Amino acid sequence: MPTTSVGVFKIATSGPGDVSGLMAMIGSGAIDPTSILAVLGKTEGNGGVNDFTREYAVAALCTALAPKLGLSPEAVEQRIAFVMSGGTEGVLSPHLTVFTRSAAERPAGLSGKRLGIGMAHTRDFLPEELGRSAQITETAKAVKAAMADAGISDPADVHFVQIKCPLLTSERVEAANARGNKTATTSAYSSMAYSRGASALGVGVALGEIGPDVRDEDVMRRYDLFSNVASTSSGIELMHNVIIVLGNSASSASEFEIGHAVMDDAIDAAAVTSALKSVGLGATPQPGRTLVNIFAKAEASPDGTVRGFRHTMLEDTDISSTRHARAAVGGLIAGLSGTGAVYVSGGAEHQGPAGGGPVAVIARLP
Repeated sequence: MPTTSVGVFKIATSGPGDVSGLMAMIGSGAIDPTSILAVLGKTEGNGGVNDFTREYAVAALCTALAPKLGLSPEAVEQRIAFVMSGGTEGVLSPHLTVFTRSAAERPAGLSGKRLGIGMAHTRDFLPEELGRSAQITETAKAVKAAMADAGISDPADVHFVQIKCPLLTSERVEAANARGNKTATTSAYSSMAYSRGASALGVGVALGEIGPDVRDEDVMRRYDLFSNVASTSSGIELMHNVIIVLGNSASSASEFEIGHAVMDDAIDAAAVTSALKSVGLGATPQPGRTLVNIFAKAEASPDGTVRGFRHTMLEDTDISSTRHARAAVGGLIAGLSGTGAVYVSGGAEHQGPAGGGPVAVIARLP
């Protein structure tokens, strides 16, 4: 496997269309635009079906990068994986995390595995395949391809798998009906959860966390089936899954390292602390190590309780439960890490235990 160097840059934004920070880093030479592989962003929309801040952010980024890459904006979107997560409730702060990858020589004496990143995508899905076994199976294949692209062979070295997946619209539901097929749900909002859940189960199958015999009826029902490293986000702008695998690879010469832990519920501070410790950022950080970013999933516990006490997130008709959960988990992580510029995504179906979710940390090494 060729040696690669992976870079990670966190850039604050003043709005979903703000590309000035990225352009400044490109202008200064800090980022080579030809090396950009993926961009994960938090935008200040509602995170729902009609959250157009995600599409707006991607359009702005593609338009800005097009002349730097000598490509059309459409071609830029095909070349770079853009995953925008809407919703910066509470103290969460809008920002971009830019991942670069380039060929490099592994320095003599460099020990241990370093951050590797790989990307793959599935075929386009039919509307009736979303939230069902076809999405699970195809996602599992793509996760394995992304692992290979990252130079990772051991599933234990995978610490975060970010997926952008589709959702249903009324037009897509009608298209399935016209072919005589039924979709998993007719609700666009509910379809986001089905798509996220099936995609997460695909990660679990690929990494051997669960068996390959997952059925359609297991999605959104068998919450004992989950992945400890999956993070999935639904969007209206695509009909396939985009997979980004983050882990540690022996073929990487990166100055970054990633680790993770699993939150059992939305107030699991111990898990966040464990994730920080996994990359040398505990109460007494290893000398020279600094935090780059934290990536986490959040959801309202489906049984309506947190550690035996009732919560009302699922019954609030004014504010969706995903917004409540992002604010709660975002506040917890911000308090423990000292920054609100963290990537917390709502909707953790089959992503960690019910009511919890994975939390991954990237650190810069000296």
